[in-house]
Amino acid sequence: MRKPEISIAPEDPRRPEVQRLIALSDAYLEALYPADSNHLADAAALAAPGTVFLVARSNSEALGSIAFRVIGPEHAEMKRMFVRAEARGHGLGRRLLEALEQAARSRQIARVSLEAGIRQPEAIGLYRAAGYRECPPFGDYAPDPLSLFMTKRL
Repeated sequence: MRKPEISIAPEDPRRPEVQRLIALSDAYLEALYPADSNHLADAAALAAPGTVFLVARSNSEALGSIAFRVIGPEHAEMKRMFVRAEARGHGLGRRLLEALEQAARSRQIARVSLEAGIRQPEAIGLYRAAGYRECPPFGDYAPDPLSLFMTKRL
């Protein structure tokens, strides 16, 4: 049996099907963390200038997403890395991360930083394997015992 073809491309986060994917991501994170430790970007923020929002699809079904927003000269913040539960464990997160880094490089982004919750060991493991290293809080973030801050030079 052939593996399904996966496409990863920029999309408008305000599309209804993509909104449902974002809602799944919200529910997942809200189950893990209190509201003051969730740093969720809504669809309007994800559609703002300086932001790239990518969606992974198989047979037109949205399976995952990832985004970045420019936060400084040659510096972007990763947002909204999410893979639906039924699509996990097949390397889709790694493919989304690679697509994000490629999109960032094409826009002359030299560094990507992220905030991840400490209750997501699989995501943290993926980021570490991809070369992300711990760093102090950046941008408007304050220290949070439930947050891990990471960065990578591209």
